[in-house]
Amino acid sequence: MKRSLFPPICTIAAFALAAPLCAQQTASEEAGQARGGHTRVDPYIEASQELVAELSPGDAVVTYTQVAAGVDASVTGRNNGGSLSLRYERNIGYGDDTLDSDTLSGIARGYATVVPRALTIEGGAFAARTRVDGTGGATFNPLVGDDSESRIYSAYAGPNLHTRAGDVEVNANYRIGYTRVEAPDSVVLMPGGDPVDVFDDSVVHAAQFHAGTRPGEPLPVGLGVGGGWVQEDVSNLDQRVRDRFVRADVQVPVSRDLALVGGIGYEDVEVSSRDAVRDGAGNPVVGSDGRFVTDESAPRRIAYEATGLIWDVGVMWRPSTRTALEAHVGRRYDSTTYYGTFAWAPDSRSSLNVAVYDAISGFGGLLNTALADLPTEFTATRNALTGDFTGCVGGAQGASCLAGVLGSVRSAVFRSRGIAAGYGVQLGRIQTGVGAGYQRRKFIAAPGTVLASANGIVDEAYWVNYYIGAQLGRDASVDASAYASRINSGFANNGEVLAIGASAAYRRAITDRLSARAAVAIDHLDSEAAIENYTSASALLGLRYDF
Repeated sequence: MKRSLFPPICTIAAFALAAPLCAQQTASEEAGQARGGHTRVDPYIEASQELVAELSPGDAVVTYTQVAAGVDASVTGRNNGGSLSLRYERNIGYGDDTLDSDTLSGIARGYATVVPRALTIEGGAFAARTRVDGTGGATFNPLVGDDSESRIYSAYAGPNLHTRAGDVEVNANYRIGYTRVEAPDSVVLMPGGDPVDVFDDSVVHAAQFHAGTRPGEPLPVGLGVGGGWVQEDVSNLDQRVRDRFVRADVQVPVSRDLALVGGIGYEDVEVSSRDAVRDGAGNPVVGSDGRFVTDESAPRRIAYEATGLIWDVGVMWRPSTRTALEAHVGRRYDSTTYYGTFAWAPDSRSSLNVAVYDAISGFGGLLNTALADLPTEFTATRNALTGDFTGCVGGAQGASCLAGVLGSVRSAVFRSRGIAAGYGVQLGRIQTGVGAGYQRRKFIAAPGTVLASANGIVDEAYWVNYYIGAQLGRDASVDASAYASRINSGFANNGEVLAIGASAAYRRAITDRLSARAAVAIDHLDSEAAIENYTSASALLGLRYDF
């Protein structure tokens, strides 16, 4: 049996919001070791003049001076690796109707080896600016003075252990994560409507352990046993998601490339919260930040619980080192569950990745998990005009996007089911990629609390992101990106929100370090929750200095 077939530990990862236990080394780490490693650090500063024209429903035109500083870096070596894209910008508006703003955006993910081939520490961080609409969804954010701007921050860190005891492979990891949303004081759906309780912050703890053997070492089948614990504490109404499980796995080889896998175990899942403080009339009290004030003296109320047997069966197909398929179906959360992954790299320049998932979490837990699933070697894509991080990264392992995670920033816990796919390719001096996905969120809330009306409500989100960058000789380059997202909200008076947009930029070198750039963009928001739709066009001229 080929050792390219993963041990049964791969079937564990989907049962907790923790980093996968499947492999000790990622493809980025192995590639770095094969190349001997490299380090790249590219700091820069920019100064630009920007014009933003509101095309509908009004016709306002405003101008901004934008100054920015940032750095793009990557390290790939024998014992460490990672990528970073960080940018700070200051927008200074002209006119009484413009708003100055400061924005920090970026993404980072990396690892460091403590004990070679045994213990590593990994971590990641994310910062972005988005626009919160009446559905609680997060979409684009033009620079026109917008009261719905939101800032999202997330970070995680933790150790990964991999060792052997004879024929038994032992893997374990732990992760702590934090996510915060700095949102408007409140988002009102329509005149007379109720405000959306926007997610504030949460802390996630996740730990997993697994011990198992491969087929043929020493038994004809692979056997394993493991367990995990996940807890997310959401500050809004003291919501808590707690998931604990133990399970056993078996892997039965059918051929050199194909194996049947299965697992059975016991899981205890509980979602609970407290109610909001009520005034004399029984109405929930809203704090100065626009969120419900938690009644700390109120008893904790159960919103959801599922305790008992869990199981799944599936297949693992590994015809080569460039192709891997894993698909599972089973029983979890008192219902049928599906999850799996597919990875295909037809050559060294392109890669396709697909993931199907099913989990219960809050907004912070979902974002932390998506961040941990990113590759450690990547190039972040940014809006060609504003410089904002678009949510997608590209690299040797294909395109990966966080757009689906940002579909809703409501505070309520939810069960998320969906599919996400990314494809990236390097064609000489051209790098391009596309990411797309679908996510269904079914919200979970305790009866008798202010969130009770959200229980069972379903939001659906569809999204696609595209980017392309090309080097035009030694002295010029062009970059472009486009996005589209649609949110169908089950909440009353919310309806559908469609956001689409595109941007393009041209850059030309003046000297070895100084370059000029020009960019244009257009964005459109069509929301049934708003009185009028919104469309804007933007243009920019500026200079950039690379150190």
